[in-house]
Amino acid sequence: MTSADPWVGSWRPHKPRGPIAALYGSPGPKYALPALTGMSKHDPTKYKAPTFSFGTRSETSAANCSPGPRYLIPSNITRVGRGGTPAFSLHSRPKELDVFLAPGPGHYTPERSEKSVFHSPPAFSLRGRSKDGRINQIPGPAEYSLPPLLGPKTVTMSSAPTYSLYGRSKVGNFHEDLKKTPGPAAYKTVNPYIYAKKPPQFSMTGRNFTPVEATKKPGPGAHYPEQVTFTRKKAPSFSFGLRHSEYMLPLNVEVTD
Repeated sequence: MTSADPWVGSWRPHKPRGPIAALYGSPGPKYALPALTGMSKHDPTKYKAPTFSFGTRSETSAANCSPGPRYLIPSNITRVGRGGTPAFSLHSRPKELDVFLAPGPGHYTPERSEKSVFHSPPAFSLRGRSKDGRINQIPGPAEYSLPPLLGPKTVTMSSAPTYSLYGRSKVGNFHEDLKKTPGPAAYKTVNPYIYAKKPPQFSMTGRNFTPVEATKKPGPGAHYPEQVTFTRKKAPSFSFGLRHSEYMLPLNVEVTD
């Protein structure tokens, strides 16, 4: 730092002589004790001053509030009322009131006032069937029937025995065909071991052969002992081959006499 740097109070910034902790980034004291300011995460062991907040305006106060200075007041309005010269405006002609229509002498029927003045007997009239009666379909007297007094289905008294004529049955009749009856072979005999004691049973199994190897083995003619060279030395063998390459052309020399 130069000497021209301004003073910070009674201290002038200067270059540190050695490394200090402020030169290195660390979380610092933010992970130490809780804060003493504000309401959030305040130290519970310290005194906290009361705090106040601006709440919302209630509906009742908003309904009874005055417009306030947000409206522009005309210049002719004073503290004692509206001032200035009188002003008049042209309005439309109001509608005339309708004449009250009172009933005349022909609207009254004094001949029908006998029931109100004098005593009259009850009177009834025939009216049409209403729609409500169609919903309640109650059965009439013709829908009910008493139980019969004849036959076997009497309820309140005992009935004599009754007989009916049925068709002739073929079973036991003289024209019954006995050839259609099942014979002895048509019935299946019951296994006697169901109701009697069952003796031990044995079955005859197949003949068991001696297990032999089924692989094919070479015979005496398949071996060549003269070609064995593992147990004895092999004699040198030669073959008659070509002395020159098969791809080499023969040498043709012309000899003159």
